[in-house]
Amino acid sequence: MTSSHKIKINTGLSEAHRHQVAEGLSRFLADSYALYLKTHHFHWNVTGPHFKSLHELFEVQYTELFAAVDLIAERIRALGEFAPGSFKAFQALTSLKDTVGVPAWDAMIQELLEGQETVIRAARGLLALAQTASDEVTLSLLTDRMEAHEKSAWMLRSFLA
Repeated sequence: MTSSHKIKINTGLSEAHRHQVAEGLSRFLADSYALYLKTHHFHWNVTGPHFKSLHELFEVQYTELFAAVDLIAERIRALGEFAPGSFKAFQALTSLKDTVGVPAWDAMIQELLEGQETVIRAARGLLALAQTASDEVTLSLLTDRMEAHEKSAWMLRSFLA
């Protein structure tokens, strides 16, 4: 993404670090948004013996993800970059695979679990860059996101045990 304005930002982070962190956060945003869409899709379409509990769990998880994508995008903006926001941009940036059709309830859980773990790994990968940049705000955001995704993964895993 290109810088959003010409006004100098003087917050103690170098321009190069701000740009690198924002680029990493853009990929993280795309992964988070892709997981949000998948979770919402499964919420609408889940069937089977665990319908009620999965329908409710997926709603909790997509609602949490929806709030999170806003925080991630706002952090990108605070770093002085534009946040991606189109399906085309997200598709180019995400590492999550799109779902074709409507899988069975247990395959839904497996796909969401893999998505949660992918996003956790993405956050961990970005931690080192944020640490190098001395970007404590992004570190805090990533730590909070990893905690939320690890809890979501645990909840999903409990259905497969």
